[in-house]
Amino acid sequence: MKKTIYTLCFLSGTLIFAQEKKNDTADVSETKEIQEVIVKSQKKKQFADKAVYTFDKEALERARYAKDLLRTLPELQLDPVSNTITSTKGGTVLFLINGVEATDLQVRSVTPGEVIKVEYYDIPPARWATRADTVVNILTRSTETGYVFGTDVFSALDTGFVNGSAYANYTKGKNNFGLEYSLNLRDYNDRRVNSIYDYQLNGKHYRSNENRKDHFGYTFQNVALRYTRLVPDHYVFQAKLNMDIFSRFSKGVGQSVFSEDNLNEAHAMFKNNGANYVIPKLDIYYSKKLGEKDELSINVVGSHYTTNTSETAKEWIVNSGLSVYDNDMMLKAKQTSIVGELAHVHDFKSGKLSSGYRISRTSISNDLNNLAGYSQYSVNYLEQYFYTEFSGKVNQFSYRVGAGLTNIHNKSAENTFDEWSFTPKVVLGYQVKNNQSLRFTGSYSPISPVSNALSSNVVQLAPNIVQRGNPFLKSQQVFSNNLTYSFNNKYFDFNAALFYRYTDRVINQYYVLDSVLGGYALTYENGKSGQRYGVQFTGSYKPFGSNLLVVKAVIVPTSETVKTSSGALIKNDYLGNYFVLSSEYKAFSLQYQFNIPTYSLSGAFLNTNENQHNIFVSYKLKNWTLSTGMYWMGMPSEYKTKSLPESLVDYKVHTQIMNNKSMFVLGVSYDFSKGKKTEIQRKLNNETAPAATF
Repeated sequence: MKKTIYTLCFLSGTLIFAQEKKNDTADVSETKEIQEVIVKSQKKKQFADKAVYTFDKEALERARYAKDLLRTLPELQLDPVSNTITSTKGGTVLFLINGVEATDLQVRSVTPGEVIKVEYYDIPPARWATRADTVVNILTRSTETGYVFGTDVFSALDTGFVNGSAYANYTKGKNNFGLEYSLNLRDYNDRRVNSIYDYQLNGKHYRSNENRKDHFGYTFQNVALRYTRLVPDHYVFQAKLNMDIFSRFSKGVGQSVFSEDNLNEAHAMFKNNGANYVIPKLDIYYSKKLGEKDELSINVVGSHYTTNTSETAKEWIVNSGLSVYDNDMMLKAKQTSIVGELAHVHDFKSGKLSSGYRISRTSISNDLNNLAGYSQYSVNYLEQYFYTEFSGKVNQFSYRVGAGLTNIHNKSAENTFDEWSFTPKVVLGYQVKNNQSLRFTGSYSPISPVSNALSSNVVQLAPNIVQRGNPFLKSQQVFSNNLTYSFNNKYFDFNAALFYRYTDRVINQYYVLDSVLGGYALTYENGKSGQRYGVQFTGSYKPFGSNLLVVKAVIVPTSETVKTSSGALIKNDYLGNYFVLSSEYKAFSLQYQFNIPTYSLSGAFLNTNENQHNIFVSYKLKNWTLSTGMYWMGMPSEYKTKSLPESLVDYKVHTQIMNNKSMFVLGVSYDFSKGKKTEIQRKLNNETAPAATF
């Protein structure tokens, strides 16, 4: 009877709301002062800022590696396109192993038997708060001597889609050596784009209706070499050399009908673009225990590289051959980045105090040739972050109170922006019952504009339409509040959150008359304000109390508004949604993902999220795993954008990647480990692992 009631409640909730998933270290040690809720059947402890999961023998035996364990968490999933673990709620996920930042392949190299528990922070502490929306820390046993290696490949049979990786770890005493390689390759020759520009200019009505077919793709490779030395209850040292290798291209040809009042012209065009870079990155991390109650951590990350970007686009009148526009852009950007962080943690009898300072500096030297001519200019981005945070508990209430000071200093050839902001944060928790809790989070923080928005670059989009950045942008100021109710038992692991986000000086993209080149320019401004509020339902349901059948759902009724600098009010409502059905039986596993795409607000446009309709099956045989599946069953991947009624230019674009339609894939994976485990260290038992780096 109880199962029936749970099932009816879940299905009725789905029917009511089902119409999205929106497309540095903190203190990783468990704060004993945060109130916990223990539900033995779920092997879960709920704290004010995180949930702690452990796994039974059956789950450990079924998993190939720690990555398989993570995908069973209610708000995590395996993204089939990137083959990485992501949040069903969206946003950035940061992974740690024993408090030290880890890559996706590092997570995979952890064997299930080594995992003690997983800490899932849906409210990241101050040290992580500016870097991630969700933090996942995997606490493991040590391997005294042993090695782990593995490889996998996942590929489509009739188009250019390949995900591949390989990893190896060797541990000897207190020393660990790691080597990783990953490859993501895409090569599609049938992307179809229809775009329409409709506008009034100089008393005339213009319309451009363009149909284009592209051959595009990219190759992303990552190579990492890592050395770690761990002396329990004393210090941790890690040196990591990382190399990101990336290149992309797009070659498109098409036709358009260009109208000026009642006159129509047949146009032809081609649009080619590409980019490439190689990023070597050195990451040094050191954490040391200072007595029984203090820990000091230092992290330095540095990189230097060059990015080459090019774009060539031409459009001409078919009958006469006369040029409509000729766009050639070449950008060579040399970039040097360095990040440093110092953090300290002290345990008091009444709670834990975490404090730190982080500084990041990026210098970019640009050689640019575009529609405005040739130029050389430099930009510098500097951000400083001081933070302190105390967590504890009084009776049934738990709390975390933090205060920060953030400095953003952006300097370009045209402008210098410098501002200090006070960034407070509060987290309050209250245990309602053994398996129910209420949590409140309030925070205030600045967000710097992205480099593209600040760029001085200019590119041609269509006849009379260009795109340019705005070096005079200021940072956004974001005030965010969340009230979350959590409930879990053998069948449900469920969160319902009321959220409200207010943004002052919101960065908004819009069309303006272009006095330099004539026509219109798509550019950026600081609007007056923006708001986003709604309810987010997330979690999982197990009708049989096991992984035989699991339903994960995200349902987010949302309202969003933007008030532009001119005072115009832009409003949009949508019902975000995302669903995953999965099943595990003996050596077999199955997963089905789907959503209903919805339009969300993005500057001057409404954009849909990527459609999902994927199914995958896998079978584990000893150290081997065989997989197959189909992406976008019965449909291509597609993306839609349309301008708002307030826009000076009425713009619509519909993109479909036909190569992805019903894309059949096969995969094979091999993972092997051998080693002698030591006992669980006291440091891990006490959950005082060092903080992770960024």
